Amino acid sequence: MYPISSITTSLFLLLSFGGCAQEAENYAVLRNKMVRQQIEARGITDKRVLAAMRKVERHLFVPSELVSKAYDDHPLPIGYGQTISQPYVVAFMTEALALQRPSRVLEIGTGSGYQAAILGELCDSVFSIEIVPELGRRSADLLAGLGYKNIRVKIGDGYKGWPEHKPFQAIIVTCAPASVPAPLIEQLDEGGIMIIPVGEENQELVLLEKKNGKVSRKSVLPVQFVPMVNPRNVPY
Repeated sequence: MYPISSITTSLFLLLSFGGCAQEAENYAVLRNKMVRQQIEARGITDKRVLAAMRKVERHLFVPSELVSKAYDDHPLPIGYGQTISQPYVVAFMTEALALQRPSRVLEIGTGSGYQAAILGELCDSVFSIEIVPELGRRSADLLAGLGYKNIRVKIGDGYKGWPEHKPFQAIIVTCAPASVPAPLIEQLDEGGIMIIPVGEENQELVLLEKKNGKVSRKSVLPVQFVPMVNPRNVPY
């Protein structure tokens, strides 16, 4: 016969595991619903992007008091005046990069780390820059804890890019400068793609591609992102 305390402990562990398993299943249902209703229904078709959106647990990247809204169809505040983007916008921007597995991606604006995690599922190396130290450290710790060994986070000025690791086959910017930063264009590889929100009051998502040293530009979607700021907290 087992001691009462052993039985109680075993039962507690069993119930706890069962509760965690049920919670994980519930979140998986919400992710699948998010992908089906918010992303596939709006025309995103890249199977690798859809799989990444189903896999990455978005609720881990939002403040605890907003976990119940993690899979809703809108951006959410993450503190320090920053946001985690709407799921559809994350998927749209990711698909636009047409990522291949052997590629190096630069992300400007780590924020919650969610977009970096999506990218980390799709390419070899992600270099992400965050100007808010608290967000940068928090996201770096979270991504490392989730096992993303192919993502590096740096606290710094994203306007300048990360020249030590250029060229980048893709660049994604999740904050809006008034115009496309020249250092980012310079760091984009031949044949590379950049997607970036541009503008102040009226913003547009712009897709740029570098071919034969020249950059083509196409506006693809009206958007509203937080402004890109420099270390003195003044919009560029």
